Amino acid sequence: MGSRNMIARRLRAHSPISDDPPERARSLSWGELAPQVRAALAGRLEGLYGAEQDATAFDALAVDKQQALLIFVQRLDNVKLWREVRRVTNVYGAGGVGMEFVASDALRARLRESRRFTSRFAAHRDTAEGFYELRRARAALHFLRARRGGREWSAHFDLYAPLSNPLGALRHLWHERWRGETPDWESIAMTLGYNWQKLTLT
Repeated sequence: MGSRNMIARRLRAHSPISDDPPERARSLSWGELAPQVRAALAGRLEGLYGAEQDATAFDALAVDKQQALLIFVQRLDNVKLWREVRRVTNVYGAGGVGMEFVASDALRARLRESRRFTSRFAAHRDTAEGFYELRRARAALHFLRARRGGREWSAHFDLYAPLSNPLGALRHLWHERWRGETPDWESIAMTLGYNWQKLTLT
């Protein structure tokens, strides 16, 4: 028990999450988004939770879902993969930060060929395959391809990347496996230095 408490103290001491919570985000409207963000989302939200149009779908999302979606737009654009997202089918920013989507046929090949991602230990038991993001110790992407279809994917953020280094693996196990803790959109946004008002796309 003593060694486990010592590990816990050490992990908390190196946490990237500030004790001061960020200012609470409010619900956004489609019209408030920058033109380049609306262009990036165009056609990708149709049908999400039954909405017929992108604007209607976005406006109906809860705050955590809106913010998680915008985080994914920016992060996947940064790694040149947003264009492979064809249609978003689910998104969440509480109890984890993730997105389910239909992808292009090229996504699998691009992940396999990229030096930024590895398939090592990345698949789950109920998935066809998976890919971990390398080069990041925190807020790392984790892609999973569903067994039920070659183009059905999900992606989520691991607050601590399990393959970054031994300490990162220990932190991942401690927070997500042993304590059952998952990040929310605020913790991922803080780690990435994200601000929806300053969102820039390449």
